[in-house]
Amino acid sequence: MLWSENLIPTLKETPAEAEAISHKLMLRAGLIRKLSSGVYSYLPLGRRVLNKVEQIIREEMNASGAQELLLPALQPAKLWKDSGRYKELGKVMISFRNRQGKEMILGPTHEE
Repeated sequence: MLWSENLIPTLKETPAEAEAISHKLMLRAGLIRKLSSGVYSYLPLGRRVLNKVEQIIREEMNASGAQELLLPALQPAKLWKDSGRYKELGKVMISFRNRQGKEMILGPTHEE
């Protein structure tokens, strides 16, 4: 694919809400776009960069004998309550009850 055929919507001006230099650069370079507060969409070039970073990390982990795993984004609230961190972060986490009535959260980290 030719470079001119790629969607790279660059910005001439930095959005006022961008404070960190890296944030300003990623917005202006057309890597990401803000969807809502704290939520960003990766644009094609940003996704390409992310894929390259993942590839480098995966190669290094494979070379060291590490194994990759994928953890679920939805987690039982009980896991967080058992670890004692639910009290600390409970008010800011997104939670809901599943069909069986069990409280589930959108896990902000995978430390538990």
